[in-house]
Amino acid sequence: MSEHTTDVLVIGSGIAGCAAALAATGQGADVTIATKATRPEGASSWWAQGGIAVSKDDPEQFKRDIVKASDGTADPEAVDVLVEHANDAVREVLLETLSVEFDRVESRTTDDERAEPVSSADGTGDSSVGKRNLDFGQEAAHSDERILHVDASTGKAIHVPFLNYLEDHDNAEIREDTAALELLSREGRVYGAMVESDGEVEPLFADATILATGGIGELYPNSTNPKGMTGDGIGMAALAGAAVTDMEYVQFHPTVCTEADEQFLVSEAVRGEGALLRNGEGERFMPDYHTDAELAPRDVVARAVTTERDRTGEVRLDVSPLDFAGEFPDLAELCEDNGIDYREGVPVAPAEHFLCGGVVVDDRGRASLEGLYAVGETARTGVHGANRLASTSLLEGLVWGLRAGEDAAGSRRDGEIRTIDPPELLERDPDLPERFAREKFRRLRRVMDKHVGLERTPEDLERAQGVLRRLKGEVDAYARTRTSRSLYELRHATVTALLIARAASENRESLGTHYLVNEASAD
Repeated sequence: MSEHTTDVLVIGSGIAGCAAALAATGQGADVTIATKATRPEGASSWWAQGGIAVSKDDPEQFKRDIVKASDGTADPEAVDVLVEHANDAVREVLLETLSVEFDRVESRTTDDERAEPVSSADGTGDSSVGKRNLDFGQEAAHSDERILHVDASTGKAIHVPFLNYLEDHDNAEIREDTAALELLSREGRVYGAMVESDGEVEPLFADATILATGGIGELYPNSTNPKGMTGDGIGMAALAGAAVTDMEYVQFHPTVCTEADEQFLVSEAVRGEGALLRNGEGERFMPDYHTDAELAPRDVVARAVTTERDRTGEVRLDVSPLDFAGEFPDLAELCEDNGIDYREGVPVAPAEHFLCGGVVVDDRGRASLEGLYAVGETARTGVHGANRLASTSLLEGLVWGLRAGEDAAGSRRDGEIRTIDPPELLERDPDLPERFAREKFRRLRRVMDKHVGLERTPEDLERAQGVLRRLKGEVDAYARTRTSRSLYELRHATVTALLIARAASENRESLGTHYLVNEASAD
């Protein structure tokens, strides 16, 4: 069995993983990025539509918005870190290093409120980019226009130049189509990971290992995530003994076009520009559910959409109040490609979108095991609490990725990288695990959709745990004698699903994305 060593191992290639790699290489560390993706679309960041929020010149209001959207549960110290580093991170990395072409306002002066500068952290405006006339959008639960965007394809516009930049860096190696199967750990320390590529399994040793594996979309039948989001980082970390928390807080995006051949998310920015939600009877209904109507927090809108779909048969997003094709050409094209006449309204329904919990980390992305870090959706920084504010996921990945990468590079040892004896992973009948994994994944999704979805009951959560515990036992038995990527993905997904169901069952209070239908029986 061959082996490879690196100063910093980054598992995942979204914005959080790329930011970590950028910061680590900037400190002189050799970095290996191991990613399951074989093209940019394989990372969640590539699919992000709405944009990336910044503080502009009012960080205190941004903090208040984040805490309010979280149902008052966001960690104030974590929110401080995010907001106070937002402007500098976006300016220095996205604008100056990567030259991301964010949308701009034409025929406006820099005095216009939508062309305000992205100022420095101290609020002085020194290093501002006001002359760039950046177009700041507004999304749900934001009290100000502070979202930088590129049409409805912001993730792609950031992710591609990030990958290109790292590919040209002497200290960075990107290993595509490479899956991490399990962490190499002993006595509370992580030494890297066992990885698989093209059927070959090998240990990849590192001074520091950064988990940036993205979300959990494969745990649900409908999700905005790309394929392959199986909760790998959380599953591996939990099995190695790392602390994990807030797993019950699974956010569902309220406006996903699930009737398309390939379902797609309709960005919150569309509602921010004036689009309205109408039920099957043509009635606008959101003012009856929340004073902020279409711009209410995501969990409120998602539940309202579900209620109205159940009551009237469908919900459509009415885009007639805006120039949809002119302001969101990418989304208009998606509709047309899928046979959706957006002039008649876009049919929408909620779908799994983002996990607010994850591997517990501090303000530098350090997990509870020595040598282990987690960033992006894999991590629980405390910023989101029970519900995430729109367009803060890319920002959180960027800010914590930079901080984790810098810290990981600074903590590396002089001399040779320490190694341990890797586990012996056996391979018998490689076709059998593939068939097993496909069948069990269908079972897992049915359980999560039926019992651990947008609305939950204590009874359903107990049923889910029973099924998932049995499923985990079956997967563990297979994994003792067989090795395949799909089997280990199923293992990670099952562990992550069980953590979600268990955390939801233990939390008897409806908060944000965790919504108990019959709370009387939960008390």
